[in-house]
Amino acid sequence: MDMTIERVPWADPDAEGLRAAQRFELDARYGSDDHEPGVVPSADDVPVFLIARDRDGRALVCGGLRPLAADVLGADVAEIKRMYAAPSARGTGAAAALLRALEGEARVLGIRRLVLETGTAQPDAVRFYQREGYVSIPLFGHYVDSELSLCFAKRLDAA
Repeated sequence: MDMTIERVPWADPDAEGLRAAQRFELDARYGSDDHEPGVVPSADDVPVFLIARDRDGRALVCGGLRPLAADVLGADVAEIKRMYAAPSARGTGAAAALLRALEGEARVLGIRRLVLETGTAQPDAVRFYQREGYVSIPLFGHYVDSELSLCFAKRLDAA
């Protein structure tokens, strides 16, 4: 797929649009109750946010990095937040390309391990992350008592 990946501010209108589409999809899978344990991500704690765009400039995939406090999982760890691919982008390689770009950004920041949470009603996401080298880990942080959460991690090689 012919596309570009760019770093954008959290409040970028296309980033907000993709996150709203993600929320709509998650509400359809889990119900409209608040289904995210923990602190809702924001510009204050997600310093890196990327968007993949097609050749016409349409936003297709997004995702961000939230560094974690050393007491959560140790030093040099960040969590992938708000990774989402529009249905039209699924199966095109755009999400994998954006995930690799996030991993590259993490390396530049000195992050050596990425972690993420996805849900039990998202087998497509689980398959995607496993295919991309992420392995199941115990629930961490705010997810420890969540019956709907699954957590994954990947060690990153040095930049």
